[in-house]
Amino acid sequence: MTEQRLPPVTQIGMASLALIVAGGVYLAANITTDISLTPAVVLLALSFLLLAGNLLALSRVRGFNWPRFLEVAKWALLAYAITAGIIEFTFLRNDVSGGPLVVLTLSLVVYAVHVPMLIGFTVARYA
Repeated sequence: MTEQRLPPVTQIGMASLALIVAGGVYLAANITTDISLTPAVVLLALSFLLLAGNLLALSRVRGFNWPRFLEVAKWALLAYAITAGIIEFTFLRNDVSGGPLVVLTLSLVVYAVHVPMLIGFTVARYA
């Protein structure tokens, strides 16, 4: 049995999402105080780099089932963009502003792109 060798997309994606969650927890725990954004920004940057690396590694796979990936990922992206928008609305409704809002918004963007990519990858991998 010859299975196509694929990069560790799922593992890297989970690490990226863990970094996003850690940054969000840090901000949420200190949102009412004057906090340093440095830890959250570092976690966000690391998560973004993992996302970019994941997309790059996946784009270099020859013979990958791209039509199935795109078919699934586009609908998952729509769903996750909606959920990210709802979460963003709650931030705005609860008067989150300034630096914390920017970091949380960018974290939502990474979340809303990475999860659909993982869903599309998983379906295309086994299709």
